[in-house]
Amino acid sequence: MRIILLRHGQSLGNVDELAYCRIPDHALPLTETGEDQARAAGPVIKDLIGDGPVAAYVSPYKRTKRTFELLGIDAERIVTEPRVREQDWGNLQDPVQQEVLKHQRHAFGHFFFRLPNGESGADVDDRVAAFLDGLTVRMHKDEEHPKTVLVVSHGLTIRLLCRRFFDWSVELFESLSNPDTCENRVIDHDGAGWKLDRPFDQWRDSPDGTVQRPV
Repeated sequence: MRIILLRHGQSLGNVDELAYCRIPDHALPLTETGEDQARAAGPVIKDLIGDGPVAAYVSPYKRTKRTFELLGIDAERIVTEPRVREQDWGNLQDPVQQEVLKHQRHAFGHFFFRLPNGESGADVDDRVAAFLDGLTVRMHKDEEHPKTVLVVSHGLTIRLLCRRFFDWSVELFESLSNPDTCENRVIDHDGAGWKLDRPFDQWRDSPDGTVQRPV
């Protein structure tokens, strides 16, 4: 069994933070660079999928749906899955307030800090846990469900998916960097357990001394 995690291509919000002030986060489009990244990722993802069927679970945001479309993947199942959406920062953003919130969030901790009218990292963690519980049961017990799964999601969400999968500490999660746009991670089941193909970059050592372990 295999789960492929893919971050969306570069979006308008990745290059223009003021875009969040006038466009809802869920409606932010890919840039031209992001569209090129998604097309270039297509052959890579197809090679990871191989010849068997694949089920795709895609965040409902415009940038993730467009990324999946440009991959050119012929999935047996395509599910728009709100539980793998981006962390909710709370409607249209005020640039002055958001700058203050970013500093507060960094000092408080990305996992527990709750954004006004939005979510904390812990909220995202809860919903991805529910998603993973259902997904792994289907992969193990539903003979008609493909054993290869593609999840097209967002940077923080992907880190939290892996945190839940491998029971990483909150401190370790907060020390990890997001994958780059259109970068992937692969989780394989070898019969004994789940393994991550490679670690995330870290911007600091985990304060509790824990390290990324694949199982």
